[in-house]
Amino acid sequence: MNLLHVVILSVIEGITEFLPISSTGHLILTAKLLDIQTSDFLKTFEIAIQLGAIMAVVVLYFKRFLDLNLNLKLAVALIPTALVGFILYPFIKVYLLGSSRVTLVSLFIGGLVLIFFNKENKGKIIGVKEALLIGIFQAISVVPGVSRAAATIIGGLLVGANRKTATEFSFLLAVPTMIAASGYDIYKSAGILNPQNLRLLALGFILSFIFALLAVKFLVSYVERHDFKAFGVYRIALAVVYFLFTDS
Repeated sequence: MNLLHVVILSVIEGITEFLPISSTGHLILTAKLLDIQTSDFLKTFEIAIQLGAIMAVVVLYFKRFLDLNLNLKLAVALIPTALVGFILYPFIKVYLLGSSRVTLVSLFIGGLVLIFFNKENKGKIIGVKEALLIGIFQAISVVPGVSRAAATIIGGLLVGANRKTATEFSFLLAVPTMIAASGYDIYKSAGILNPQNLRLLALGFILSFIFALLAVKFLVSYVERHDFKAFGVYRIALAVVYFLFTDS
């Protein structure tokens, strides 16, 4: 990876992390287009720069994280993903991360779900039981291209929350989820992290943080007036175009 690759991937991560279009999928496809050689560091970089995006939510919603009741819900919602991620970590990193075919199929199917499952609820409050169900949906997003944001937003809508509530809970749940995932991956990958790699990670962190701030503000404003069909159409179009015009 060179400096330009770091900048491009980090900007894409910041923009896509909280949109229901799969940041991991975009990073995998972008790496393929830029002909970045798949490596353990690339996979770690793609996971670790998500911390920068996550910090954008911490900054914007800091006061919400002081609510003990919310933290309980987030802890409960994290359990399914933590179990799946811990048990399947080797399989995910070796066989799923970096696979453009898995990513394209997930993008396409997820796009259909966003188009055809699109409703606005009156706004049920998310309790502990609802949080657990949303967490189960989030666990599906260990598959690249599914989109953690899309899975949790759909889960939120299914339990009766309105679009804004489901979207904001998705933001908040991303914080413990991605801190756990990134921290665990960095711990497992400590042997490949040298001073040069750490500098690249630091730059990626800063860039993804800045662009995630903009993306979060955009999506909150967007869902107050629109549904998620446009994101579904985008996912399908991206999957089809990439499949037709690249050697996936």
